[in-house]
Amino acid sequence: MKLAFAPELETFREEASDWLQTQLSGPFKVVRGQTNQVDHVEERRAWEEALGAARWSVIGWPAAWGGRDASIAQQVVFAEEYARAKGPPRLGHLGVELLGPTLLAFGDDVQKARFLPDIALGRSIWCQGYSEPGAGSDLANVKTKARLEDGIYRIDGQKIWTSMGTLADWCFVVARTAPGSMGSKGLSFLLVPMHQPGVSARPIRQMTGEAEFAEVFFDDAEALAVDRVGAESEGWKVAMALLGFERGVSTLAQQMHFRNELDAIVAVAKANGRACDPIVRQKLAHAHAGLRIMRYNALRMLSDGSGTTGGAAYTYKLYWSRWHRDLGELAMDVLGQEGEIGTPEDRFEGLTNMFLMSRADTIYAGTDQIQRNLIAERALGLPKEPRGT
Repeated sequence: MKLAFAPELETFREEASDWLQTQLSGPFKVVRGQTNQVDHVEERRAWEEALGAARWSVIGWPAAWGGRDASIAQQVVFAEEYARAKGPPRLGHLGVELLGPTLLAFGDDVQKARFLPDIALGRSIWCQGYSEPGAGSDLANVKTKARLEDGIYRIDGQKIWTSMGTLADWCFVVARTAPGSMGSKGLSFLLVPMHQPGVSARPIRQMTGEAEFAEVFFDDAEALAVDRVGAESEGWKVAMALLGFERGVSTLAQQMHFRNELDAIVAVAKANGRACDPIVRQKLAHAHAGLRIMRYNALRMLSDGSGTTGGAAYTYKLYWSRWHRDLGELAMDVLGQEGEIGTPEDRFEGLTNMFLMSRADTIYAGTDQIQRNLIAERALGLPKEPRGT
């Protein structure tokens, strides 16, 4: 693992830091330090557009599509500075980090020209139509169907736990297009506009008070055949490739967010005296060490400079989800009874919200059990256990 910060990289760091600090202490001060995904939506849409106009939104993309052709090292630096400046969670992250790279890899020239500029400039927000009530970790069990008629797919079905489903302009949907197919066969990857009569999104209210997720219903909704990414019935390959981008450079930004959370816990521990407790101090040190391991592992995955990840990436989600779950428990240990008291608006403060949300980390995007299967079968190449044994 070699990611040396050359002098020219420090110049890049200074440029990024100056722009971020200026914007987030000036016109976008209201969203600085925000952690809730669904607060200040209009201001955060404007923030996405400002990032795009300054070509900071998708710096790793080719310049032709709104990026900066940034190296992996530059992308790491920007992720660090974004978190250091306390930039808000990206409202457009599903388009920026997942769909955009997928279109660059699998989309045709017309699709790239149609969708990439709006993603890069923050003009379109995307959500992900993967999980269903009966197809969570077992994604290949999707029941949503799409039939092709005169160049238009007509879609019927339901998706659930759709992040920002009530806010998005578009949804990338895995649907069954081959009648009678089962498992990963017969699925297609469709780009579906959310603002149409056949689509409705119902917010799912969480115990934290927010409604980041939604149920999305398709009732004879339409998607153009030309907006299918990849070949008919080969959507599984595209869908799995998209998940690979989820374990790429974007992981560095996630880690810097974790760093901010750990720093906040340390500050509380110092303020309320719990930092003097040797057990608490040991847990804080263990969390710090775990975060450093996470960082080095991510840099190792990316150190070949390609921006893609190999077999080691299969361990990443299992590691960070368990680490973050433990960090949430540590936050409550440090907060004590204060962490159990809500605000007059029936909402909890940031660290309590983090604890409550972290309970889901080992479930969404593949449970721990599924992640271990992926490690065994795909990373290590072990045979599947025969049924009935």
